[in-house]
Parts: sequence; structure tokens; C-alpha cells
Amino acid sequence: MTDRIARVRELNLFRQYFDLVTSGAKTIEVRVKYPHLADLAAGDTIRFRIKGTDETCEVEVERVTEYPSFEALLDGEGPANVNPTATREQQLANIRAIYPPDKEALGTLAIEISRCRPGRDRTDARPGRAAP
Repeated sequence: MTDRIARVRELNLFRQYFDLVTSGAKTIEVRVKYPHLADLAAGDTIRFRIKGTDETCEVEVERVTEYPSFEALLDGEGPANVNPTATREQQLANIRAIYPPDKEALGTLAIEISRCRPGRDRTDARPGRAAP
């Protein structure tokens, strides 16, 4: 048996999804199975960052499940866990606007995340302001 060291991954996130993560409403993050995410595993930390800002939020990876398509992912995980503010059809359109078919063909990942941990997230880390 080998001991596995948990890693920290930094991933960009659009503001609307970042806010859902920080509120605890979004418990499943959707990604394409790019090579740099192929070994993502339970126990790892993801530091979500709003691109172009210092705003970050750290979450713990609880589970990673691979699906052959975004449809299968939404059906398997439940759309409300991915984005409780949008219908399944809206989510599918939004996801496919981010990831074209050639990216979806790499495989899709449902990443179950736990809510931001107090003392570790920096959701208001603008210069001159203390993080909460």
C-alpha cells in the first residue's frame, strides 16, 4: 500500500459558479478529463479562482466520477447539484458553450466538492482588504 499525498489544484471558475460554490449550493463541479486532471482524487484540494482577480475559494474533493458525456453526467449526478439555478437543458447548453464536442470526447468528470473551509477560503482578498 502506498501513501498518497493530497495536492492543491488551482482552477478558474466563472463568477456565477464561484458564488454557487462559496454559498454551498453547488456540490458537483463539471470538468473535461484533461491530462492534468486525470489523477484528481478524493482528498485533493481545489483552489477556485475568478480569472483576473485575487478571489479564491478552497474546497476539498470528496469524489471524482468519470462519465462518457455531459448528458450522462447530469443524469447521474442530478442537475440541481451542478447548478440549482438552471434547468438541465440550460446547463447542458452552458457547459457545451464552454467545452466544444472535441473536448467532451476526452471524457467528462463530476467532481464532488465539500463547501469552502473556514479560514482557508479567500473570497474577499482584494488588495488592502483582509480576507474573511
